[in-house]
Amino acid sequence: MSHLATQEFQPLQIAVLTVSDTRNLHNDTSGQSLVSLLQRAGHTLAERRLVPDDIYRIRAVVSAWIADPKVQVGLITGGTGFTLRDNTPQAVAPLLDRTVDGFGELFRQVSQAEIGASTIQSRALAGISNGTLICCLPGSPGACRTAWNEILLGQLDSRTRPCNFVPHLKVLPSQVERICCGSRA
Repeated sequence: MSHLATQEFQPLQIAVLTVSDTRNLHNDTSGQSLVSLLQRAGHTLAERRLVPDDIYRIRAVVSAWIADPKVQVGLITGGTGFTLRDNTPQAVAPLLDRTVDGFGELFRQVSQAEIGASTIQSRALAGISNGTLICCLPGSPGACRTAWNEILLGQLDSRTRPCNFVPHLKVLPSQVERICCGSRA
């Protein structure tokens, strides 16, 4: 499977959505953590949004990302718990063409060292639709950092071996020349 990794880093266009009834862009520490982490890794912020925990408003944003030829990854923070207002998994799951079943499993595994058995209450999930990877993360900055550092940093890096998600994502016009010249497997 080493053919799914390249030697050259390919910066991705990543959008960030915070789902919250109480936060705004000024006090959204989870969303800001993701923005900082993705930019530090060399990726580009495609869009940053914040919506209330409403199934249809979440779906509207995620559907737009899936249809947008410039968004390769969507990171959603918030709404993955068990309260009646936590609707992110129900909003996103029907939009996914394929689920990444191991994402939630691995997230809960790596979170166990930090939060113990409480990790079973995480409904983190991921999937791909139309070449867009969508990842749903809990709404705490710590959970966002854990997901990024332990899972996403490597899986969104085209150099990660034996495989990563980059070859499965939509191709941006700026990447076409590199693909035509043979640098992307």
